[in-house]
Amino acid sequence: MAAIRAAAECLRDVVIETPVLPLVSARWDGVLPDCAGVTVKLELFQQAGSFKARGAYLGIAGLDPDQRAAGVVAASGGNHALAVAWAARAAGVDALICMPRATDPARIAGCEALGAHVSLHDDMAAAFAAMNAAAAQGRALMHPFEAAHMVLGAAVCALEYVTQVPDLDTFIVPVGGGGLMAGMACAIRQLRPDAQVIGVEPYGADSMFQSLAQGAPVTLGKVATIADSLGAPMALPYTFGVAQAHVDRIVRIADAEMLRAMEIYQSILRITAEPACAASLAAIIGPLRDDLAGRRVGIIACGSNISLARYGALMAAL
Repeated sequence: MAAIRAAAECLRDVVIETPVLPLVSARWDGVLPDCAGVTVKLELFQQAGSFKARGAYLGIAGLDPDQRAAGVVAASGGNHALAVAWAARAAGVDALICMPRATDPARIAGCEALGAHVSLHDDMAAAFAAMNAAAAQGRALMHPFEAAHMVLGAAVCALEYVTQVPDLDTFIVPVGGGGLMAGMACAIRQLRPDAQVIGVEPYGADSMFQSLAQGAPVTLGKVATIADSLGAPMALPYTFGVAQAHVDRIVRIADAEMLRAMEIYQSILRITAEPACAASLAAIIGPLRDDLAGRRVGIIACGSNISLARYGALMAAL
């Protein structure tokens, strides 16, 4: 907890303490499970549009002068790309972002608007290879999840949430590479030892679910989900170890369930949520619905960097 609180102090006045909204209006009647209450932490209002900003800033703040002079590199087609671009600009550090060609053009433009250099590659595997090559040439590597600073940034998010709503006893957290879930679970386990922490993964990108089932990190043969921000093709040892120690379980959801949750966010809260942003809501109205009776539930709207064109194309599938 000392490290988490020190990280929170480092982030004070740099990132946003994102608001928490109780889902209590009559429009939620019949939508939510029969529990003691649901709140959502609106991480989509964070700097750079997602929870990733905390970890990215901590990572760059921890660089030594030579590393800062050499610049940083990251591979991402999602929120991590924008977070690293934002954090690098805030620190005056050069950033190279390696992205798949199929990335939402709004995200590419967002990185470039923040001053980052963007290189485009055939797919995420090629983007990761380019990231590793740039790191081998001297840039500091900003991994999207397999890094202590990313887990620590997520732990700060949990510290905020528990401080804002002290009586929560169940936390539902989206899982991509697992950094958000691992960091939040680590902090929650210390702050609220009796609380449940449940991860949410798409069926088509369930590397952490499979890893916890097998007791070791798993690499998927393919990723198939509309939730590109949750599309990590593998679990890795550090993040997996933290998750294994502190997470109660993971549930899986279908793409159609995320689309339905996106529609609910739009119709009730007027939030244009990307699929990952809607994953926690999809879990509580889907596979977890019958498990939450009497529970005080906290969900995460983890971020939303999506163009209107991409959003419209996804919603047309409903």
